[in-house]
Amino acid sequence: MPPFVHLHLHTKYSLLDGACNMPDLMAQAQSLGQQAIAITDHGVMYGVIEFYKAAKKQGIKPILGCEVYTAARTRHDKVNESDSSSGHLVLLAENMTGYKNLMHIVSIGFIEGFYYKPRIDFEVLEQYHEGLICLSACLGGDVQQAIRQGNYENAKALATRYQNIFGEGNYFLELQDHGIEEQKPVNAGIIRLHRDLGIPMVATNDVHYVKKHDAKAQDVLLCIQTAKKLEDTDRMQFETHEFYLKSGDEMLSLFPNHPEAIQNTVEIANRCNVELRFGELHLPQFDVPVGTTPLTYLKSLCLEGLQKRYPQNASEQMEQLDFELDIIAHMGFVDYFLIVWDFIRFAKEQDIAVGPGRGSAAGSIVSYCLGITNVDPIRFGLLFERFLNPERVSMPDIDIDFCYERRQEVIDYVVAKYGADCVAQIITFGTMAARAAIRDVGRVLNVPYADVDAIAKKVPMGIGMNLDTALKISTELSDQYKNDVQTKELIDMALALEGMPRHASTHAAGVVISKEPLSNYVPLQKNDEVVTTQFTMTTLEELGLLKMDFLGLRTLTVIRDTLAFIKEYKNITVDLDAEGFEHSAVYDLLCQGNTEGVFQLESAGMKQFMRDLKPRTLEDIIAGISLYRPGPMDSIPRYVENKNHPEKITFLHEKLSKILDVTYGCIVYQEQVM
Repeated sequence: MPPFVHLHLHTKYSLLDGACNMPDLMAQAQSLGQQAIAITDHGVMYGVIEFYKAAKKQGIKPILGCEVYTAARTRHDKVNESDSSSGHLVLLAENMTGYKNLMHIVSIGFIEGFYYKPRIDFEVLEQYHEGLICLSACLGGDVQQAIRQGNYENAKALATRYQNIFGEGNYFLELQDHGIEEQKPVNAGIIRLHRDLGIPMVATNDVHYVKKHDAKAQDVLLCIQTAKKLEDTDRMQFETHEFYLKSGDEMLSLFPNHPEAIQNTVEIANRCNVELRFGELHLPQFDVPVGTTPLTYLKSLCLEGLQKRYPQNASEQMEQLDFELDIIAHMGFVDYFLIVWDFIRFAKEQDIAVGPGRGSAAGSIVSYCLGITNVDPIRFGLLFERFLNPERVSMPDIDIDFCYERRQEVIDYVVAKYGADCVAQIITFGTMAARAAIRDVGRVLNVPYADVDAIAKKVPMGIGMNLDTALKISTELSDQYKNDVQTKELIDMALALEGMPRHASTHAAGVVISKEPLSNYVPLQKNDEVVTTQFTMTTLEELGLLKMDFLGLRTLTVIRDTLAFIKEYKNITVDLDAEGFEHSAVYDLLCQGNTEGVFQLESAGMKQFMRDLKPRTLEDIIAGISLYRPGPMDSIPRYVENKNHPEKITFLHEKLSKILDVTYGCIVYQEQVM
């Protein structure tokens, strides 16, 4: 089998167009003996990190690229008659310079050039061409379109211009053959350009699915994208079933007279050597007062806060503070804490309601002294190691609740302070979950709605539920799958598409801040005028970028309004921070299940649990919220019984008594396990 590398390939991140899942793709490439493979999704780089890691895992060399859209005129022109159509161009990163330039190009396509699609122009290519190898793309490429229109001289001029931009040896004319009649004259024109201009050719297959039999799944994806049915005749569809990951033999058989076009795929692959680095921190620097360092400034803020939080003897707290500051400095997170302290300070000075703290950050006395949290970790026995641990190096994760109506003001402050090009919100992907995949496929296959609905409802509800699991645990669904041809076809297709990203949106809370323009580290895009990253939250953390959750919490807005009403109508100023947790009338309401609108206590199940639990202390409420979730729920009967009958409490060992006494002998918290 001759060596061959696929350089034009669309994964599942060419949303509702590409049907290549990474594990299947890499397994097939490995079985074909292919040593390298490229990713060139349409206009985006959503999948490059997942692709990179999947390829490395299989011992295959990843080539990172994108099939960008080119503007009919310039990226700034957005007139329907003239600019609604766009060309295609494949860009591959040869080195880290090229990878960074590719991120810039893709970002500009969205932020400056978006019109129906993210578009770039010659000006962008001239500025960011270094380190990139350019291929002329498919039938939608500018050069190919000129040939299709019978304008060879225009095709020649375009090819010459691309060659001049990228430099000799960095621009290639693509030969493709998917059995489409229109490709024959285009390939003839490509060969003529090659002979006239000396521009090398490269053979590619416009891969949209892994194996030939996956063509139908990809066709269904296109129908989902365009809201069509398979039986519709007036819909977008691929003309043949040849858009799969072909072997070197298959590719050579398509172009027997041009073996150099096959060999060029290997030579290009050999030149593309991008090595991504994970875990290196790219935190922004916080500007501290003259005469201080970030660490000394952080320490001074903490000591000031310590005196306010613990006005009496604070020797135990001082010891913990020193311990935490040492770890924070050692792990390189001093600026991180200053950044969080600063925007929370801003929020409070602007009378924007800020939550008392959530998650593991509440275990830090540094957070408490800085006013980032309002929960005393010493009093509640919280562990700093659950938040930051030098033996488990990971980015700190502080989630902050803000008044729902004023959250954006805090984000705007961060953007103004660190620069619009260094701050963005974070992308998230809606995927085709089990039931949704059945419904989507059912519409495309024109299965009656009632039948589709009945099948979908047989998929059990549950976190992480998928169709494989559903078929194992639902006898009713399994029997129908085995005995009904239509159901089997529907579920088989849904299985092929389940988990694929369906659309991109903006994460409800995530914000990322970097020390340099973000497009140096991650491609950007616009979702409804909001600039977001093209990588998800977990990927950003792997790349060492600072991610934080700015959560908009309606409960804080309700509390704010309530306090304002009390002031207006009763002329009473209520300071919640000065209130204790010993109001018996409040516990009476909770014991009765009167918790409508009370954060985390208002579901029907929680109301009944409160009636059974009969909480009389804050610790009871904390434990109740912690218990009422999958897993710990099994301990609820024992917890309630032990609370109401303390004489029944037992411990496996006497050393557990001090750890489990607050939860009546039940293990409830991660801190207790630790």
